[in-house]
Amino acid sequence: MKKWLPVICFLSTLFIFAGLAQAAEPIKLGAFFDLTGAGSAIGTPTKLVAEMVVKKINAEGGINGRPLHLVIADDEGDPTKAAIIAKKFIESDKVVAIIGPTRTDTGMAAKPIIEQMKVPTFMCVGGDPVVTVPPFKWTFKSPQRTSVAVKKSYDYMRRKGIQKVAIITSADGFGRDGKNWLEKLAPEYGLKILMGESFQPTDSDMTAQLIKIKAASPEAIICWTIGKAGSIVAKNIKQLAIQSPLFQCHGLPDPIYIKLAGEASEGNIMPSTKLMVASQLPDPDPQKKVILEFIRLYTDVYHYDRQFPINTHSGYAWDAIYLVANAMKKAGTDNEKLRDAIEKTKGYVGISGIYNITPEDHNGLGVDSMVMVQIVGGKWKMLE
Repeated sequence: MKKWLPVICFLSTLFIFAGLAQAAEPIKLGAFFDLTGAGSAIGTPTKLVAEMVVKKINAEGGINGRPLHLVIADDEGDPTKAAIIAKKFIESDKVVAIIGPTRTDTGMAAKPIIEQMKVPTFMCVGGDPVVTVPPFKWTFKSPQRTSVAVKKSYDYMRRKGIQKVAIITSADGFGRDGKNWLEKLAPEYGLKILMGESFQPTDSDMTAQLIKIKAASPEAIICWTIGKAGSIVAKNIKQLAIQSPLFQCHGLPDPIYIKLAGEASEGNIMPSTKLMVASQLPDPDPQKKVILEFIRLYTDVYHYDRQFPINTHSGYAWDAIYLVANAMKKAGTDNEKLRDAIEKTKGYVGISGIYNITPEDHNGLGVDSMVMVQIVGGKWKMLE
């Protein structure tokens, strides 16, 4: 027996290490964003935040002892490439869940594959169709729904006595979704839309549309787009000496917007996540502590702000990954069980709001998750 003791010990050690290796097998998350296309100013920092969150979760023990591993891809803002990437994530990379993409159009292109192949996916897109156009059993999203942002803006306008507005929206998926909700919800808030104009996201001048809007004499102008186009609208409004206040959408609270629009951004009003005015939040707000810690990591530890100043989009990947990770800790990595656990999320305090997800609402954020902000002196001021 004694002569076999070393062998037994050796084999026992092998089994122990094999067990540890198996327990520590990484959990793969697919993560695709617009890193080089039209939405790269949003997609690239979103990717950096995703990496930051995974490092934090892994440093705290991972998911029940298993580290998370991101499989990152660039969809270039191209719907066709987004669909191809989603399929590759599932078939070749064998991911447990997917985070992203960045844009509504790429999200809608990937959605049929996600729903058919039954992989829980938390998107970082602004538009509602990914979680309102059936089926959406496997698809969730972390940014506020377009309808929520419209309600926040309309409620503010109603209380300010505004009754007649004009809208100008981009002719992409995000802009069309905004136009739909702006028109649908206006009567509920006592608002009349005098006229609506549209533009391509790549257009360099919207003067022709705004001349028509000026002639209608609206009490406010609402623009629904993301990226550079929003700043062009602001500049054109200033050049035409239009006095009606400009309301932008929830996709534009971003220092880059102020930089691009310059003086034309002054006075602009828009709905935003609380991230943009963290220091102005009352101390009892349960999000304040979470947001300030996020800002500390983003600026003081990783210094991402040197290239990508914090904007309203910055927390979307943080929330998406934490919502998936929290569900994994409870339910493991089985597709069905993980999806069900995500759908039962209640009271998760995130960067973008406090999430309460239901089978009917795969976003889980209400109007109270947003604040109205105004650009005053080149900075963000919380109105309410």
